[in-house]
Amino acid sequence: MKPFFFTRIQYTSGNWDTDQRMPSNLLHSLVEYTTIPIDEKEKVVQLNSNEIFKSPFCYLSGHKLVEFSTQEREHFRRYVQNGGFVFVDDCNHDIDGLFAKSFEQEMERTFGPKALQKIPNSHPIYSSFFKFEEGPPTTSFELNGWGDDLVHDYLKAITINGRIGVLYSNKDYGCEWDYDFRNKRFLAVDNTRFGVNIVVYALNA
Repeated sequence: MKPFFFTRIQYTSGNWDTDQRMPSNLLHSLVEYTTIPIDEKEKVVQLNSNEIFKSPFCYLSGHKLVEFSTQEREHFRRYVQNGGFVFVDDCNHDIDGLFAKSFEQEMERTFGPKALQKIPNSHPIYSSFFKFEEGPPTTSFELNGWGDDLVHDYLKAITINGRIGVLYSNKDYGCEWDYDFRNKRFLAVDNTRFGVNIVVYALNA
């Protein structure tokens, strides 16, 4: 089995390089909880590059505008339709914010209207490793008044042939997991556990 590597998508609009410590934190959790072999170095791949097609798992985030170029849109569509997995996180935690509005519009342009749908809290992604019986775990950013000051009790996804190809969150998991992994020992419960579920699902679904 080839080592899993974390790929961050670089796109031309907006700010793609958020949550700098999140990838190493999540990779540490995969080492701690699973037997998945890991490449410890995050890869940054331009969306208009063919390198994206080598990645089993990609992460896309930001606060600002998401507007793909024609080539970026074609690569994103082809990557997802050919079995790739993209975890997209709204760093604003704001369903009316610029990132959320523009990303959702981009997904409509790329996959058609209503392609992005809420997934039920019984979805296999919530039990792919750890069990989250109430669906997506709440983040501290949802509880402290940041963004739209709402707790989003769902995630959205674009499903291709019965499998999630794009998992979309307004919960700001990226910022929630953006800390030095050595500080996990101060948490009563490791808040990156759901990230393990996401990766395990992406590799096995």
